[in-house]
Amino acid sequence: MTEQFISAFITLLVVIDPAGLGPIFIGLTSGLSPAIKNKVGRDAAIIAFFVLAGSALFGGALLEKLGISLSAFRIAGGLLLFAIAFEMVFGRRLDRKTDQTGGASNAAGIAAFPLGIPLMAGPGAITAMVLLAGRMNGDWRRMVFLIVILAIILASCVLIFRVSSRLERLLGAQGQMVFGRLLGVLLAALAVQYVADGILTLSGR
Repeated sequence: MTEQFISAFITLLVVIDPAGLGPIFIGLTSGLSPAIKNKVGRDAAIIAFFVLAGSALFGGALLEKLGISLSAFRIAGGLLLFAIAFEMVFGRRLDRKTDQTGGASNAAGIAAFPLGIPLMAGPGAITAMVLLAGRMNGDWRRMVFLIVILAIILASCVLIFRVSSRLERLLGAQGQMVFGRLLGVLLAALAVQYVADGILTLSGR
């Protein structure tokens, strides 16, 4: 059980990538007052929380309605997570995120798009929540812990948003690159494990 929660924490930490969102947040909120910046970060975290928590609670039921097994979704999700890891290791994810944020100019809408969705609650994070929820085997106590872990990760996003300028100066371009690639390697390993678990389940082992 402890290993499950550690795996869940690492997976969500890597996929949501609070540290990687810091520089993007700086660019999105450039020119805004500190108070508005704090509100944008807080509102984005709330939006992402409801999207991802809803994915964990109802994503499995939706898959059942569509006739998709969790094992098949686990394999597909693992491949998707591996694609994200590939982008992180080779430094392409930040460029992709930056491209997605180019049209954001209204401070009132930044929290919902693109910061909340798809930067925080993107396809990879939604997939991860569905997969992690499936590993809880319907145990409501484990689901509560998973939601708490999600809340902690999103709270760390808000914290990083508040100190993003200091963090950027502290890490520097080289530090951000090294940290992102390290997280990418960890995510790749977890993605491979998801695929392996799905294949073993489908094969009946």
